[in-house]
Amino acid sequence: MHRLGKIACMILALCLTACGGGGSGSSGTSSSTLSAAAQVGESLFNDPILSSTGAMSCASCHDKANHHAAPDTRSVPAGANAGHEAGRQAPSLQYLKFNTAFAFAGDGTPTGGFTWDGRATSLADQASGPLLNPNEMANTSIDDVVAKLKRSAHAAAFRKVFGDDILERPADAFARLLFALQQYQIEDPDFAPFSSKFDLWQAGKAQLTSAELKGWSLFNDPNKGNCAACHVSTPVGGNRPLFTDNTFDNLGVPRNPEIKANADSNYYDLGLCGPTRADLSGRTDLCGAFRVPSLRNVARTAPYFHNGAIKTLTDAVRFYVRRDTNPEEWYPTDANGVVLKFNDLPLAYHTNVNVTEAPYNRKPGDAPALNESEIADLVSFLNTLTDGYTP
Repeated sequence: MHRLGKIACMILALCLTACGGGGSGSSGTSSSTLSAAAQVGESLFNDPILSSTGAMSCASCHDKANHHAAPDTRSVPAGANAGHEAGRQAPSLQYLKFNTAFAFAGDGTPTGGFTWDGRATSLADQASGPLLNPNEMANTSIDDVVAKLKRSAHAAAFRKVFGDDILERPADAFARLLFALQQYQIEDPDFAPFSSKFDLWQAGKAQLTSAELKGWSLFNDPNKGNCAACHVSTPVGGNRPLFTDNTFDNLGVPRNPEIKANADSNYYDLGLCGPTRADLSGRTDLCGAFRVPSLRNVARTAPYFHNGAIKTLTDAVRFYVRRDTNPEEWYPTDANGVVLKFNDLPLAYHTNVNVTEAPYNRKPGDAPALNESEIADLVSFLNTLTDGYTP
């Protein structure tokens, strides 16, 4: 078995005895109420010691002060090593603990997974990616990560939780490191506080303004915003609304010239079918599809989409409703003035783009599904999904 495969099995064994469930949020806690493993995970999540340069931590891209999303507005995060950058926008880690491993539903719909392309099977698996990615934390191997842990200030606590000799067994130590990071994200209620104005309104403890109520109606109207078709606004599985169905969609998002990899005109990030994910490379019908993220805290987590191509929330909503009626607003033109629509996909995959569901089911000359006033109302509603609301 491949070494990382063995580690995944170790983590699964740990989870069968120790992983907590999600519940539907809790009222807040201190680190002292977390399990010992989660406390170690919290310390390591925030310490840059595990990166190649000692200057980048998990929190560098998933800042607690910004809902565990990126603390800045870069299209994609800078890597630990100078000149390197992550390939995709850093999403919030909040509410991810309610997700499941990637699978195809009975009707063939791809669902789940913990990364933009769904390849990570768990929060622990997701944590391994940045640690070993040369464009992120840039460690050269599992042994390299464990060597850093061994000489860190957390070594004694790690041994106390996982065994005196744990750091002498790198594969086991790495598995327990990932498990600790996972437990921190599962147990700490900051990762799923359900403390937005929307939540208080649902509980009868706050009132929405006229604009917010109009936006709520537009969000759910299948002929207008139709947002709830993918960003489900009703409770699922005993949890309060998560504003995602964890499926995948191809939106034909514009190419972002700010991403260094895109300087190569032959390079394309195709989501489910590669190049980062390799197991679905033959499923060309999935090329260009990325996971539908939760919209909770969306007003604080710009820029938007997997490549950070859209910079403001208003423009993100505007893109949804004007992509097809006014493509010239979003895509470049060639020398003859022809709009190069869906320019971040090879032509062969343009047919994969969602053009059938509202609000995408329009063409140039049609009226957009939402006018500017309605866009503003919908953005007003989306602002109610920000956690930490005080009436």
